[in-house]
Amino acid sequence: MKHQYLPALFSLLLTGLALAAPAPTDWPSFRGNPRLTGVAVESLPPPLKLRWQIDAGSAVESTAAIVGDSVYLGTKHGAVLALRLDTGKVRWKFTAGDAIAASPCVVGDAVFVGDEDGSFYALNAKSGKLLWKFKALDKIISSANVTAGVVLFGAYDNTLYCLHAGTGKLKWKFKAEAQVHCSPCVTGGSVLIAGCDGKVRAIDLQTGKQQAAATIEANFAAAPAYENGIGYTGSLNGDFLAMRVTDGKLLWKFKEQEDGAACYAGAALAGDAVLFASRSGHLFRVDRATGHPRWTFTEKSGGDSSPVISGDTVYVGSGDGILYALELATGHKRWQFTAGGEIKASPAISHGVLVIGNTDGKVFCLGHAG
Repeated sequence: MKHQYLPALFSLLLTGLALAAPAPTDWPSFRGNPRLTGVAVESLPPPLKLRWQIDAGSAVESTAAIVGDSVYLGTKHGAVLALRLDTGKVRWKFTAGDAIAASPCVVGDAVFVGDEDGSFYALNAKSGKLLWKFKALDKIISSANVTAGVVLFGAYDNTLYCLHAGTGKLKWKFKAEAQVHCSPCVTGGSVLIAGCDGKVRAIDLQTGKQQAAATIEANFAAAPAYENGIGYTGSLNGDFLAMRVTDGKLLWKFKEQEDGAACYAGAALAGDAVLFASRSGHLFRVDRATGHPRWTFTEKSGGDSSPVISGDTVYVGSGDGILYALELATGHKRWQFTAGGEIKASPAISHGVLVIGNTDGKVFCLGHAG
């Protein structure tokens, strides 16, 4: 299943694949950190102005990673692009075997991402050259997560994979009962996944053995978010829940009673707030301890974009092609930006800018003037 590339591997043995933690101001992965909390380190209050815009050549559903002076993202035509953060100019382009909906995860000198052919790639972050490649048995929508020298991702062959990040060698794999669409969430010694088999599972990071699970009469595609021993996620039939990781106990659960209720978006966590987005067109804040609703914001068209918290502001994309900025405390709209095509990607906020793509293939960089 694994293909090694000896020149690249030899280079890694000589120089080492640096897997140091990203800088605090970076946005290196789908939800900004291994716990998938969707919180930006820095505050970026609206209004924002367009810094630059590029055409990526095909739809961009992949959330950008921002590391240092570069932006990394994938396209539906199978390109992985590295862009200059200041101008949007292409630094390099890697062509994968199929469409890329997953978001790149950038750690040290490597970019990790999978495609819908089931191929998973490690690329050199500076040049885009292939370091190694691993082949799953079905497509990969799951965005990668990297921790403690390993890289984790799910696939439609019902499997969560754990690979050695430096070589791509399989460390372990966990077989679920249905597709693993979601991105894995790292909780310290465990990995959380919510699967199409109706189970939210905690899996031991070292052994790949299940530690705990909650079974819900629903399927899951959204990535769990984790904080202080508890995982939060939503299902494809509008169930939203909090699960204690140590034993799988549900601490609270509620069902959205709206037509079209379905959650593909990851939750955002800050303070006592949990934010969920639904395809019903609702973005809502609930109390972290109880699950009781605080406020609801209604979009014209629901979508898959996951909300991101930056200071006292919530940013989220929508199916109507609008990027919204809301007040975290009240849900009141503070600002909006019209992107055109549907926004399935989630905002990436780092180094004083917000980067996001849409299904028209446009990528936007927004920030303050000057």
